Amino acid sequence: MMCFHLFRIFLNIGAFTLGGGYAMLGMVKQAIVERKRWISEEEFWDMITVVQTLPGVFAINTALYVGYKIKGKGGAFSAALGAALPSFLIIILIAMFFVEGKDNEFVERIFKGIRPCVVALILAPSIQMIKSAKLTWKSIWIPFVAALLIWQLEVSPIYIIIAAAIGGQIIRRYQ
Repeated sequence: MMCFHLFRIFLNIGAFTLGGGYAMLGMVKQAIVERKRWISEEEFWDMITVVQTLPGVFAINTALYVGYKIKGKGGAFSAALGAALPSFLIIILIAMFFVEGKDNEFVERIFKGIRPCVVALILAPSIQMIKSAKLTWKSIWIPFVAALLIWQLEVSPIYIIIAAAIGGQIIRRYQ
């Protein structure tokens, strides 16, 4: 029964979030941390940190992590299937009906209206993540420098993550 519950939660999240995995963070946090209380908020943000470093689709990795934490392999499968199914079905529908509509002005206006909402769906959990990161005046510069390196100098996020992990170990050793 718990596997079906996980499937249903992630099916709803997958069906009603546009913009990918980061856009779904707010809904996952609300369902898993606030309503169900299956994991703590601190564990949720730790999970997001781990999931961001893994290869693959962020939304699926998040569902796998939560599902496995709650109900093992069956929970991981159920949550991942629920998260992936809506996108899969939507892509099939688009391929079947809207391929010819890609140059349609009506469809174009719909997507122009949706884009700002997607930005908000990604921005809101990003702000929550910043608040939960427990940044101090000594560390507040790190996310900004990392973002600038990735955005302006096109440094691979992999190098940023490796540098941050090494830096964290060095700082911990000397504290």
